[in-house]
Amino acid sequence: MTRILITSALPYINGIKHLGTLAGSMLPADVFARFKRAQGHETLFICATDEHGTPTELAAAEAGMDAASFCLRQHEVQSDLAARFGLSWDHFGRSSSSQNREMTQTMARQLWENGFIEERVTQQVYSNADRRFLPDRYVIGTCPHCGYAAARGDQCENCTRVLDPADLLTPRSAVSGSEDIEIRPSKHLFLRQSLFAERLRTWIEGKKATWPLLVTSIALKWLDEGLQDRGITRDLEWGVPVNAEAWGPNPDGLRPDIEGLKGKVFYVWFDAPIEYIGATREWADATGGDWERWWRGEAASDVTYVQFMGKDNVPFHTVGFPCTLIGVNERLGPGGAWTPAANAPWKLVDRLKGFNWLDYYGGRFSTSQQRGVFMDQALELLPADYWRWWITANAPEGSDASFVWEQFQAQVNADLADVFGNFVNRILRFTESRFEGKVPEGGEDGPLEARLRVDIAEKLGELTTQLEAIEMRKSAQALRQLWVLGNQYLTEAAPWTAVKTDPDRAAVAVRMGLNLVALFARVSRPFIPYTCQVVAEAVGEGSSSAWPDASGALDLLPVGREVKAPEVLFRKIEADQVEAWRARFGGPEAD
Repeated sequence: MTRILITSALPYINGIKHLGTLAGSMLPADVFARFKRAQGHETLFICATDEHGTPTELAAAEAGMDAASFCLRQHEVQSDLAARFGLSWDHFGRSSSSQNREMTQTMARQLWENGFIEERVTQQVYSNADRRFLPDRYVIGTCPHCGYAAARGDQCENCTRVLDPADLLTPRSAVSGSEDIEIRPSKHLFLRQSLFAERLRTWIEGKKATWPLLVTSIALKWLDEGLQDRGITRDLEWGVPVNAEAWGPNPDGLRPDIEGLKGKVFYVWFDAPIEYIGATREWADATGGDWERWWRGEAASDVTYVQFMGKDNVPFHTVGFPCTLIGVNERLGPGGAWTPAANAPWKLVDRLKGFNWLDYYGGRFSTSQQRGVFMDQALELLPADYWRWWITANAPEGSDASFVWEQFQAQVNADLADVFGNFVNRILRFTESRFEGKVPEGGEDGPLEARLRVDIAEKLGELTTQLEAIEMRKSAQALRQLWVLGNQYLTEAAPWTAVKTDPDRAAVAVRMGLNLVALFARVSRPFIPYTCQVVAEAVGEGSSSAWPDASGALDLLPVGREVKAPEVLFRKIEADQVEAWRARFGGPEAD
């Protein structure tokens, strides 16, 4: 079987993540990982906290902590919340780890020695008010392309164009708000991305059939606008140090300016994607696993690598990180000819799933404005499966989606309480009351069961197909339709009526209903794992999670097995709860 390597975009360290972060990478990746494991694939699911950069320094200073201590504490917080949401990472690493530091420094050295990094003296923004160089994202101004007034110096969030601080109109410090800034010279390293344009275009064009249009259109837009070389170092204290003294000569025989690069660290968007590999090394060091068989050479030839991310991260994963890996895999020879490098080649991503935004009542989630729900708050209100189901069923795939309390209430109550939970509870309670809490024997399938088997096989095939395609909304829709088929069957079979006159007929209906419960527990587990564990245990299937084959999907339970109705699986969300939550977290911006 193909091995599956899955990475979700690294959540940034400076604060608890909101529901939009879950929707844009972490939760869909978890649903897919759980599905692939259930199918029997050897699956490695990796994530980590993204810990470097100025926002970390500022957040740490505000908390009265040094950056390292701040990151350790925040990593523990994010790791705990992820576990409580059921995110089943095989390893949740840290971009500040020694493994990632070594990987980043090694790859930078190889890029230099292969001819893909060069030194340049650049004009950097210095804030006199703050007495420091300002990283690109801490310079704010008006985007020269779309006129967005709060564009950052590295990228405009409105039009997604990559920027340099010098491009901004009316620039100012994001730290102090001061416009008393000036330009000072500073030596930095640049990744020569412009050299990769032709290779990247061929690679991305070849992914059009398997990558979402959102992803390929963003990537090709970058290439169409002309791929620019990118600075990969910064004047900061917190980050992976540039260890240029360990580098050999480049293809032109030049060695780096060690003195000019002293005190520099790598740009967070250079080291963060490398942490996918660094975190895999962390996993290997912790478990005794072999990280290279997932990432390098012939050993990784049977690996399908799948990435999940929000649309703002797409450029860095379709351009920046691929340039790094290709540049390590190859070398510039005499006259600019490309030749394979001596090392075993690194694996590029095979499938990339990008998501649009999940907004809150049509506006952005905002900590400062107390708008929207964050992961810790969500778990204070309701168990994780409520959130997992709604977010997956409303994944922002084709366009942006919006969280609205009233719609959340209506959908959770209808899908989870009325359709899924009601089905499980009523058939199990009936089994307890009329069949001694055991899977009954007696009777034979009739036309109703024959039709159900056909319908279930068809819908199970659709669910499997949509999960294979990483279509979250369509997967949730197919799953709900499976639940509906179960409810429709029980309504038509009506074992509570048949038991009075035809016990064998009632036994067939109950046996079929209980097998539907077992089936639903298996195929719903990637979406609502906590509830499905309870349901599986109720029918004696607690350790069974293998993805079912259509031919045996309704024959999972042996006759005579004891079953027991669980407590109510999903309690309905009431109107007064919605009113209170909307008052606490905000509603439409016009309110």
